[in-house]
Amino acid sequence: MAVPKRKTTRSRAGKRRSHIKFSPKNVIEDKKSGEYRLSHHLDLKTGFYKGRQVLDPKD
Repeated sequence: MAVPKRKTTRSRAGKRRSHIKFSPKNVIEDKKSGEYRLSHHLDLKTGFYKGRQVLDPKD
C-alpha cells in the first residue's frame, strides 16, 4: 500500500482546499411585502410566487 513519504503541510492542504468554501445564500428583499426570502422561492407571508397567488397568506 502506498504511504506518503512526508506529512502534508497546512499550507499545501489549504491550497488544495482553496475552492472548498461556503457560498452566501442568494437572499433578496421581496418587492411586495418587504420581507427577506431566498430567490426562486415562495414568499410564505403573502403566498405569492412570480407575481401570482399560489397559497393562502399566513395569518
